[in-house]
Amino acid sequence: MKIYRDHYFQKAKQDNYPARSVYKLKEADNRFKLLRPGQKVLDLGASPGSWSLYAAQKVGPDGRLLALDLKPLGIELPAQALFMQGDIFDESGEGYRLIMDTAPFDVILSDMAPQTTGIRFTDQARSLDLAHQALALCRECLIKGGSFVVKFFEAQEAKQLLDEMRKSFAKVQGFKPKSSRAESKEMFYIAMGKK
Repeated sequence: MKIYRDHYFQKAKQDNYPARSVYKLKEADNRFKLLRPGQKVLDLGASPGSWSLYAAQKVGPDGRLLALDLKPLGIELPAQALFMQGDIFDESGEGYRLIMDTAPFDVILSDMAPQTTGIRFTDQARSLDLAHQALALCRECLIKGGSFVVKFFEAQEAKQLLDEMRKSFAKVQGFKPKSSRAESKEMFYIAMGKK
């Protein structure tokens, strides 16, 4: 397996983030002004923790961040952030109950990705399924006017996700960060102004 040690990998190490993915969120935040001090943020698919750390820093000590993932987090988060390991969508689980108890959120971030199989169609379908589940959670837990960032693997079926998101948000825009690897099939939708 090839290990990438590109500019963003090196920069993440210098900036004390566990992964290069932080620069994708930073790019989105700089462009769309998503995160502000005092907000309440939900981070789905948080491991290894770069998005959580960045979001917690942006919301500051008066904000709150709830981060969840099936995998453990690789870092310590600031006091205003809480991480829970578990299945976000298991309605009988602690993580789901914690989301419901903490809601509503100003911003929901989803960097979730399926366990990949190497079969493109299967991976795309699983990725879009996670994105649709995150959108369903947004409809329940995001404040009016709130924002949603969701990752998915590019596929023709992504138009259905876009159409569904447009029913719930005033503005939805596709976004491919410069910090994504050129060969990566990942894409993001940035949704703002929950109806």
